[in-house]
Amino acid sequence: MTFAEFYPEYLAAHADRRTKVVHTLGLVSGLAVGTTGILLRRPVVVAAGLALGYLPAFVSHWIFEKNQPKTFEHPALSFCGDFVMVYEFLMGKLNQTQE
Repeated sequence: MTFAEFYPEYLAAHADRRTKVVHTLGLVSGLAVGTTGILLRRPVVVAAGLALGYLPAFVSHWIFEKNQPKTFEHPALSFCGDFVMVYEFLMGKLNQTQE
């Protein structure tokens, strides 16, 4: 499966705007904490960044979407999808039918 084939399915699994908000907050804060951990050479801080990025996003699927994260089916494509969706969300590029 290519990313172009996967991405519409990924967006469908993130239909609720609250899920997009949680993913955005998690990705941005997780990257900040994880990068800090790398720069400080603190593995525990890196792990905290991963947890901060993924755990709230997973929970948002169960609470708002009532589905399983796509990470369990397609981890690499889902990882890429996170970055693309968050970028599009922040830039206002997701149309109203997707929010």
